[in-house]
This record gives sequence, C-alpha cells and structure tokens, in this order.
Amino acid sequence: MDLNKNLEKYADLIVRIGLNLHAGDNLAIRLSEHSLPLARLVAKKAYQAGVGDIQLMFNDDVITLDRFLEAPAESFETYPEYLVDFTEKLFLDNHHVLSIIAPNPDLLKPADPARIAQWQKVAGMASKRTMKYTMQNKVKWCIVAVACPAWAEAAFPGMPEEEAMQKLWENIFLATRIDQEDPIAAWEEHDSRLKAHRKFLNEARFDRVHYKGPGTDLMVGLVKNHIWEGGCGFSEAGDRFFPNIPTEEVFSMPDADRVDGTLRATMPLSVRGQLVDDFHFTFKDGAVVDYDAAVGKQILDDLLKTDEGAKHLGEIALVADNSPISNTGVLFKSTLFDENASCHFALGAAYSENLEGATERSEEENRKLGMNDSVIHVDFMVGSKDVTVTGIKADGTEVVLLQDGEWMI
Repeated sequence: MDLNKNLEKYADLIVRIGLNLHAGDNLAIRLSEHSLPLARLVAKKAYQAGVGDIQLMFNDDVITLDRFLEAPAESFETYPEYLVDFTEKLFLDNHHVLSIIAPNPDLLKPADPARIAQWQKVAGMASKRTMKYTMQNKVKWCIVAVACPAWAEAAFPGMPEEEAMQKLWENIFLATRIDQEDPIAAWEEHDSRLKAHRKFLNEARFDRVHYKGPGTDLMVGLVKNHIWEGGCGFSEAGDRFFPNIPTEEVFSMPDADRVDGTLRATMPLSVRGQLVDDFHFTFKDGAVVDYDAAVGKQILDDLLKTDEGAKHLGEIALVADNSPISNTGVLFKSTLFDENASCHFALGAAYSENLEGATERSEEENRKLGMNDSVIHVDFMVGSKDVTVTGIKADGTEVVLLQDGEWMI
C-alpha cells in the first residue's frame, strides 16, 4: 500500500465529491495532530479549486482528557458564547465544514461520567443555534477519518502498533473506495445504487417499519410526508455533497411519538469518548421507557437525561450487510464506520431534509408532525443478518426490505 498516493486520492475525493468545493466557497477544517497530513493535502486542493479562506479548528486528545481530569468544576458549567458566535459567523461567511476525525473509543474512560454529561449538555444547549446549519444542510459538511494508534489498538487489539496502523489504513481506504483505481467514478456508481433504493422507498410511502430479530421486535412509525435520503445530499444553495465518507445508508425520519417495542444493539457504541456494549432499549409511544447495558449503562443514563428529545428517535437508516465496510469483518468501534455496516437508529435530533417543508415551519410545528428535536444526535447499530426489516403501508400491505442482511427491493 502506497500511503502517500492514497492520501492524495483521499484528499481529491473530499474536495471534489465530499464537499464539492469551488470558487466562492470557504472552508473550516476540524482536525487533530493525526489529521494534519490529510488536512494539508485537502487545503492545497481546496485553494486550487478556488476556495478563498480556510480556518483550522484544532483539538488534541491529551489536552481534552486532561481538562476532564484536572480542570475546576465550574469550568464545565458554562460554554464560551464567543465560540458559538464565531462558528455562526463562519457559516454566514460561506465556510463549509470538514471534520477529519481520528477516533479514540476509550479516550474519556478515566474521566468522571457526570462531568462529561454536564459538559455535553451545556455545550449542546449553547451550540443549538449553530447545529441547524448542518442538520438543515444550510452549509456543506463532510466527516472523514484517519488512522491513529489508539484507534488501531481498539480495532485490532493485541496486534503490534505498526501492523495495526497498516491494517487500519487498508480498511479505511477499502471502505471509502480509495483502493479503487478511480474513486470518483466508484462513488458516482455507488450513489446511483443508493438513489435506486431511495426512489423505491419514497414511492412506496410506507406508514411504518417493523424490525424483527434476536432481542428485537420494534415497530417504527414514519412521519407523514417523510422523505428517504441516501448518498449525496444538497446544500441550501443547491450544491451536491456527501456528509459522510464512507456512507452506505438510506435514511429517513421516524415519528418521534410512534415507536413501540424492544430492540437490541448489534454493535458496541463509542460515545463521548466511552464505550457502551451489549445494550437494549424498550420504547412506548416513541419514548425510551426501559434500557440496560452490560458495559456503560451510566453513559446511557446521562445520554437519555440530556433533554426530552434524547429519549426519542430522530433517524432510521437502512444498510445492507453486503457493503465494503461490513465485508471487512472489522468492528471499527467508530460510529462513522460501524453505522455504515449495519442498519441503525439515532437518538435525538432529526434531519430536516427527511420531512417535506420542514425548513419552512417552526420547531414547534415540526414537533407536532413527529419530527424530534434535541441537542444530541447519537447513532447506534441494530442491524445484522439475523434482523429482518419489513415496510408496512397504511392499508397493511407488507414488503420485506432487508432479509439475511441483504436488500430485497
């Protein structure tokens, strides 16, 4: 594997397909020390594409952990308003957002969960004003990942670091189609396949979707006038972009008040720098009424207490088992990758693009229609070859959508 050559192809994919950058655009890059080589390549190609300004928003795992371990308690009670103002000003100045993540699934394991929950709630409430810019596609945004030692160790425990890093990079490039001779063409073909599933689902107009499998028997109502999306999206200005690289999902909006039954997660969840594993939820009238986890139950406790919307679903996503990510056989312990190997839901905020006319109505009006509102959006995986997903129309007609992990439509 030629790492430098693949990073060049990766950067080209991000600029041309991920964010579709061109003259008149500006860019904000969220990065860490591990992201810097790719960020530099992206920046160069972005400038060559006509981008006028690039702002870097840097974070560091060591400093982040030290803050949670050592900073005074009162520093977690308020969020700097100037940061929210700055972020909103970037969006208003036509800055689009690239997040280059280097996940460490257990980063905050040594930290006090109560402190983490407090900060996430404070930061989430303060940032709600800017959250709409990405949740409503007012700007183009894209999340990609790079390998780092902590992630490599989590994905390939017990393997020597150099070998684990090599293996992680190989799987990242496979999952993102960078390993192919022409990644751009591969993504165009992939997008066409996702759009075919999206077309079928939108024309079918299902009223609800039934999930059945080991530990799972869940009926999920869909909002009236829901829209299935998948593959590329479009910004408010009409620019095409891909929010996630990789992406294998076709997703829509569940009715936040019409979810009933039980479901069991099929993969661990890395959230807030901590791991939750072997967990399940029970829903009644849309809300979580019972839950448990063999690992990380306190994390779920804190997550569900964030706000009222945290107890309800904001996204339903269908993913076939036969995908580059699933076919790696790797449990990445990173939501960006694992959610694209399995059908999943998200607790919290819904995407406005999944409900016809959502951006023209108030939050209160949309909530009455079943659109969930929250300061969180947390994906968790529920699909496997043992889970059957069936679409049900208002007249009771049933259509199997996924069986044995494969599309039936």
